[in-house]
Formats: sequence, C-alpha cells, structure tokens
Amino acid sequence: MEMRKICSGCRDGIDFEVPFTMAFQPIVDVETRKPFAYEALVRGVDGSGAASVLSRVTAENRYSFDQACRVMAIESALAAGLMNDDARLSINFLPNAVYSPLACIQLTMRTANAVGLPIDRLIFEFTENEEMGSPEHVSSIIDTYKKIGFSVAIDDFGAGHSGLDMFARFAPDELKLDMGLIRDIDTDARRRAIVRSIVSMCAELNTLVIAEGIETAAEASTLRDLGVRYHQGYWYARPAIGQLPAIA
Repeated sequence: MEMRKICSGCRDGIDFEVPFTMAFQPIVDVETRKPFAYEALVRGVDGSGAASVLSRVTAENRYSFDQACRVMAIESALAAGLMNDDARLSINFLPNAVYSPLACIQLTMRTANAVGLPIDRLIFEFTENEEMGSPEHVSSIIDTYKKIGFSVAIDDFGAGHSGLDMFARFAPDELKLDMGLIRDIDTDARRRAIVRSIVSMCAELNTLVIAEGIETAAEASTLRDLGVRYHQGYWYARPAIGQLPAIA
C-alpha cells in the first residue's frame, strides 16, 4: 500500500509543479581533449541557480521531482546534440526519492529507449552530503543500477564526514572530488598529498577520478600531473542552459 502511495505520488514526474530547466557542463578527458560526459544541472526557467528550485522540493514532492529531473535531463541532452559524439550523460539523483530501485528506474529506461540513448551512457551521481535514511537502501539502488548497465558516481567526495566509509561500502564506478580539495591545489601541499593518495587508491580499485570545480590553468595542470584524467569546472566551460557547451 505504501509503495502504491509513493508511485501514485510521483506519477512520472508530472505532479512536480515547479517549473525548471536543465543546464549542462562537460566533464573533460584531458588526454583526448574531448567530453567524457556532460553533467545535467537543475536551473530555474529564468536562469536562476539550482537553489531556486531545490528550495521548493519537499518530502511530499521529492519523488515526482526526481522523476521529472531524469526525464528533463535525458530529453534536453538529446535535443542539445548528445548523440553527436560518444559522451555520456551524468544525472544527479536523490537516494531518498527512490522507493523501489527497480520500479523507480522504469521511467528513466523508457525515456532513454524512446530517444535512442543506450543505458550504458548514463551515469547517476549522488552526493555524500545527501541525507540518506538507510545505507542498505542506497546499496540496493547502486547494485540495481550497476546490474542494469548504468554507472554510479559519488559526488562531492571529501566535503562530508563519511566519504571513505561510503566509498568502501558502495563501490562506485566514479569518484568526484569536491572543489574544496581542488581550490588552490597548485600551491597547497596538503591538498596535493590527499589527492595523490585518492588517485592511487582509486587506481587500485578500478575507480575513475573526476576533479570538479577547476577554475585556473594552474589547478588543471597540477591535477593532470597528479594523475587525474577527468576534469570539470569553469576553466573548461561554464554550464549552459539547454546546450552542450564547447570546451574552452
């Protein structure tokens, strides 16, 4: 009965009445200088930041919001030309907005199939800052997604208190380093040592490392020297609403 209540509440996202759109920012493979993926970022229809939309997400509408975001991200990315190359699409999701991993992913799969997007080109990100009721539930979501063929990433790694525990527990395909670790890394030996250790650990565990929030040439160069191949940030491109921005 509770699952029926939740499913009727999200109704494929149509009950989320707050208007929003999607911006996209590339994750760059610095070896090829091509986009590895584009992250879909929620924006207000007036161009306002994600907070203008997220502040209106409640316990009652978060299920429909999560479903609406997935559909919007896929449809908008395809309309912007995602299929013109082999870049992936990275979508943020709320673990607490997934009641049943297999049931709640059906709309995503139908949407991807309708536009011809292979499911192995989808990445789902969740942040270690996101409150989660049950680690076992999150593990179930990740296991289900990986079995289907999606990739899973931990976002904002290093920003919270439980990052290493989450990394050990959930075994993500990708780890996104929080911008707090990236800022001024070219002049901060402690940050370089931490990132160097994370890169070594991830290499041993076959996990891709993505550095986000890169804003300067010096940060980008230092991260590349440390072995971080995948970069994201204003140095390469700012998010663009409804477009897949070119890499600077």
